[in-house]
Amino acid sequence: MMRNILLTIFSAMAMLGCEPDYGIVGQVGTEYVYVEVPKEGPNTDIWVDSFIQPTSMEGVDILWVIDTSGSMHDDEPRLLAGIDAMMNSLPAQGWRLNMISNSPPHVHTDAQFPLVPGDTLSDAQAMFYNMKNGHYEMGFDALEAYLYHNPYANQWMRNEAALLVVFVSDEEDQSNQTVGEFVNYYTGLRDHVYLASIVHLDPAESLCNVSSYNTGYNSIDATQQLGGVVVDICSEDWAPGVQDASAQVEPYEELKLTHRPIKNEIYVFINGVPNYDWYYVRSDNTVYFDIVPESNDLVEIAYPYLPIDLEIDVTIPFN
Repeated sequence: MMRNILLTIFSAMAMLGCEPDYGIVGQVGTEYVYVEVPKEGPNTDIWVDSFIQPTSMEGVDILWVIDTSGSMHDDEPRLLAGIDAMMNSLPAQGWRLNMISNSPPHVHTDAQFPLVPGDTLSDAQAMFYNMKNGHYEMGFDALEAYLYHNPYANQWMRNEAALLVVFVSDEEDQSNQTVGEFVNYYTGLRDHVYLASIVHLDPAESLCNVSSYNTGYNSIDATQQLGGVVVDICSEDWAPGVQDASAQVEPYEELKLTHRPIKNEIYVFINGVPNYDWYYVRSDNTVYFDIVPESNDLVEIAYPYLPIDLEIDVTIPFN
């Protein structure tokens, strides 16, 4: 993916007549890849928003695996707001969403009917408060226990649908299986599986975590191996990250840009080839596709913009 991204950026910069250095902000290999390309010239940079078009699928089953220990009490409002944001960003049909504890002994008999299109935040709240509390932070093991030992799981989950699991915890996952074992198990469950994690980031990156003991390294590692979305549990608003997680399982028909292009100057590439089947609406800063990109297409949108408080995490020269 990195080569495709850099080649595309090179093409974009050649069209713009620039001699740039190159840098990558974020994590290459995720569903979203943001590439920062500082431009020679006063105050102007080039930004590239990109995504990989998800594969078409027959609906999606979503399971939030939630830390129900006492330390999570303060996170409840953001958690429910995050679930509400996901429900509102999913397609109008075809999805089912359920919640379970990340404590394995408490998931064997959980038999809540899933949320479906048309349900509201009140329904999500009722489901959340009906979950059994637990004190084992073992999300990997709890997921496997629910799928293998809870007979109700087979009544609402569909083998032909995609599967999205969202881990939520303010502690490290303490499951008996390793990250590698879990990833092998999880990727074998369905043809299309996705992960997201809302956990403490490393103290050097977190907005509030001061101890590596609480960092969700295992959940982060598993999620990143599957190209998923990681959200800092310390964030005041989980909605943007949760919406990114939802976007993994539905095709993009448009993309809201991260920054506002200068003079509407935009370059779109699909699999490294310039594309013109799109239009830009400045009022909502969104590119709309006249022809929706096909499954697994790499779509990159490059444009000049004026940065504010620009931060570059990693710089990679282009030779």
